[in-house]
Amino acid sequence: MAGKENNLDNFIVKLFEIEAIKFGTFLLKSGIESPVYFDLRVIVSFPDVMKQVAELMWEAIKRSGCQFKSICGVPYTALPIATCICVQNNYPMLIRRKEAKDYGTRRMIEGRFDDGDVCLVVEDVVTSGSSVRETAESLQKEKIKVTDAIVLLDREQGGKVALERAGIKLYSVITLSQVLSTLHRLNRLDSSIVDKTTQFIQDNRFDGPAVIKKANSMSSAEQVMSHKERSVKCCHPLVRSLYTIMADKETNLCVSIDCTCSQELLQMVEKVGPHVCLVKTHIDMLEDFSTEVTDQLQRLADKHNFLIFEDRKFADIGKTVGTQYQGGMYKIASWAHITNAHPIPGPGIVSALADVGKPLGRGCLMVAEMSSAGNLATREYTKDVVKMAEANKDFVIGYICQSRLSADIDLIHMTPGVKIQMGGDSLGQQYVTPEMAVIERGADVIIVGRGITAASNPAEATRQYKQAGYQAYLRTLNR
Repeated sequence: MAGKENNLDNFIVKLFEIEAIKFGTFLLKSGIESPVYFDLRVIVSFPDVMKQVAELMWEAIKRSGCQFKSICGVPYTALPIATCICVQNNYPMLIRRKEAKDYGTRRMIEGRFDDGDVCLVVEDVVTSGSSVRETAESLQKEKIKVTDAIVLLDREQGGKVALERAGIKLYSVITLSQVLSTLHRLNRLDSSIVDKTTQFIQDNRFDGPAVIKKANSMSSAEQVMSHKERSVKCCHPLVRSLYTIMADKETNLCVSIDCTCSQELLQMVEKVGPHVCLVKTHIDMLEDFSTEVTDQLQRLADKHNFLIFEDRKFADIGKTVGTQYQGGMYKIASWAHITNAHPIPGPGIVSALADVGKPLGRGCLMVAEMSSAGNLATREYTKDVVKMAEANKDFVIGYICQSRLSADIDLIHMTPGVKIQMGGDSLGQQYVTPEMAVIERGADVIIVGRGITAASNPAEATRQYKQAGYQAYLRTLNR
């Protein structure tokens, strides 16, 4: 037993020495500042550490007693770890793509497998467990069973419990508590860092008493409210109207309809209208545009009780965007309840659009984050967008985003790039599931495009997305 403990001690110290474990102040993807950061990608440059990682994880797998036919690493950091484990122990491996290719087999899961096979998921670090669940979902869509997962390091922030609720048993080689205890005992960390990190973990769990305590201490504006409650408490009339529609129709779905033919656009709106709170258009795509199209759009919006969102993404100087919004061929402000804008030109773009839209009761969304790979909307950029929105809430009603940016109920969060099946397209669009968008990323409205418009039965696909999105919303109320 002592030999095993010494082996783990030496391993933890090695991770610390190669800076796979760091202490300081780090901005996480969620926007939270953390006193500890795990950068296990660095281990690929240390073959001896990679070998030890694979050996320790295999020992943990054997101790667990779990049964499986193949192993799949969570992309991308866990892929080399899974490869080492499989090569060293002569086990079949599967590879999960993050996006399907538009050529070849177009498969999301690569490797040889049969329906009903059981696969063990391998991960480097678990926080909330979302990456493991994403990989498990991709495997399960191919009729591969996932009952267990192995992780090198468990941050002990609730991921283990969350995965168990999803039917996946998580085993770990080491935990954050072990890391702190070992480095402190071996004089690599002082008590103040250990205490600070321990407190951070307790305050930032995804389950358990800490979350309940935090929720109980929140103001009413920060707690999860129902659509009905928000419709009463929101200040902007357009936001109140949107939440009322969402409550009455039991939907948080916006369908993005991109057509080049007016008749096709209106037919699609007729099919999806009964199930959505918003219809999103790119009106300048139409090759046969006329004002009759927007007149009919408004009639359909009244008939089916939804709002119209013209995805114009204004991005020019104030004088220009004001003219584009009010006039020209499309006269967007006259028929679209909502439009959106890039904040790149500065606050002047909001002022110019507001001059046109406010008298008409319109609203604007700021493009704070995007779903395309390699986009330039970095964290500092997004922070500036939030400041701009908060300073202009008489016209700005929220964000186009990929994560929850504000607790302000007057600012609605709409997340594009949503699809039942995760992945991406050949042009860099990255998709997330309705559950991930709403539960994990805090979306108020999910925006779905080709998942519905390219379906063989768009009306049925709309109902499926409506149900998935709304059920995810109900789960946020019951947490």
